[in-house]
This record gives sequence, structure tokens and C-alpha cells, in this order.
Amino acid sequence: MTGSSTDRLALPLLEPGQAQKEMFHNEALVRLDAAVQACAVAGGLDAPPADPAAGQCWIVGASPSGAWSGHAGALACWTLSGWRFVAAAEGMRAWIADPAGFALHSGGEWRFGEAHGRLIVEGVQVVGPQAAAIGNPSGGSVVDAEARSTIAQILAAMREHGLVDPG
Repeated sequence: MTGSSTDRLALPLLEPGQAQKEMFHNEALVRLDAAVQACAVAGGLDAPPADPAAGQCWIVGASPSGAWSGHAGALACWTLSGWRFVAAAEGMRAWIADPAGFALHSGGEWRFGEAHGRLIVEGVQVVGPQAAAIGNPSGGSVVDAEARSTIAQILAAMREHGLVDPG
């Protein structure tokens, strides 16, 4: 299609006096259908599936082939009229069915299965940036081996989960 398009999702815009405006309008709706609340069967594939169903989408890998050539990193959606592609924009998210989880387009690439940002529950931040290292308990005038062992296990679990710096 020729003519101008939107800056972010490259949706076709109607032009004054344009013939067959419905084709441009319908194309924009198809791309919006793919991009809004995006959901993909899988991500990082380089070859299109053999038998896609209408409405199914995939995140194209870095070295696409066949009908996906030239669309690396795009959201590829099968329609009854063939493949439609939505170029990924910074911050775009998609639900990936296999394996189940979200993908985030950041820094020019898709990041699969990562959580970004802060976790806030009922207005209270419970997970945020990793804190500084916390040393293991040692010394003191009273030796309580069970308490120290428990504290050390808690700290080890927090370090393993990335909640505190491993120091």
C-alpha cells in the first residue's frame, strides 16, 4: 500500500480523495487486531509454520526465511489474506503461549520470560531494584546456632532470587 502511515505502528492513513479507502481502513484494523493485547503462539521462530490458523501470531526470529524474510523481530500474524506484519516498537509486550509468559521488546530485541520494573501489591512495593549485599551473621556475645543458620538460609534464598546483592 502507498501513502502515509502512523509513526508508531505504521498503520495506513487515509488520504483526501483516495479511492478504495475501505482497503486502507481494513488493513489498519487487521494490524490493530494483531498488535493490541498481542498474543503469539511462540517467539523467536525463523520459518513460518506450515499450517497456521487465521488470527494466530508469532514473533519472528533474527534470521527469518520464506514468507517472513525481511521481517526480523516483527509480530507475524496469519489472516485469510496471508501474512501481516507489525514491526515491534520499544516497550511492546506480547503474551507467548509456548512457553507461557510475556515477551518485552526492549533495546531493539525481544526479551522472553523476564519481568521488568517493580512489583507493587496494594500500594506497597514488595520487589524493586536489587538491594546492597547483606553480610551473614557472625560474632556477638550469645551464640544461637539455629537462629544464625535460619538467617543464613533466608539470605541465601534472597540472593538466589536476586532480591539482594550476592556480595
